[in-house]
Amino acid sequence: MPTIQEQFNLSGRVAIITGASKGIGKAMARGLAELGASVVVSSRKQEAVDAVAAEFRADGLAATGIACHVGDGAQVQALVDKSIETYGGIDILINNAATNPVFGPLEQMTAEVFDKVMNVNVRACMLLANLCKPSMAERGHGSIINIASVEGMKPSPMMSIYSVSKAALIMLTQSQAREWGSDGIRANAICPGLIQTKFSAALWQNEQILDHFVSQTPSGRMAQPTEMVGLAAYLASDAGSFSTGGVFTADGGYMIA
Repeated sequence: MPTIQEQFNLSGRVAIITGASKGIGKAMARGLAELGASVVVSSRKQEAVDAVAAEFRADGLAATGIACHVGDGAQVQALVDKSIETYGGIDILINNAATNPVFGPLEQMTAEVFDKVMNVNVRACMLLANLCKPSMAERGHGSIINIASVEGMKPSPMMSIYSVSKAALIMLTQSQAREWGSDGIRANAICPGLIQTKFSAALWQNEQILDHFVSQTPSGRMAQPTEMVGLAAYLASDAGSFSTGGVFTADGGYMIA
């Protein structure tokens, strides 16, 4: 029976993390690399992912940077092809890249905004997972981790289409888990609460909004990106071998308030 340290060991595993040049994605990429994985750091700008990968390598970690705008199908295909070319296969996919270009009431949302949010937050996650699936199936195992949000379970004012996209991502996760379990592939969703990142700055930099979220959170604070890493490590590793189709909150208790 493997020890718990052995179950969390990711040596020999290859992980793609999107939106990994900063915030939650960067924290998760470093965490998986520290557990032994070879990580593909991906975001839109090559110079940004190169800088993060170089930072990781300077600390003795295995990492490479591959730029990809997940809303572009050709770039998504290239990301998978280059990852396999570099490391020989894919074991772990963390769909973290997301967008929320408009913060406002539902009636102000346009078709263009809806399409952009759904394209990046849902469609791209489906396409990237579909492209990674053959390699995972060939290796006999795989872990897909979709970064959803508590907004996909409990919508907030002014976050309408973003909330819709994250609800759809949760259902996509469960569909992946149901259909791909026989290939040894697990799929789970992580639903963070309010995390102090550049992406969520419109929320936590507004004192009134921040006070509202904090007042609704039993922990009484927002989180830091590194506080999402442990859950990602569990789901990526053999420690989470019987967890699939799960929707895991990391929200300081926001969903029970």
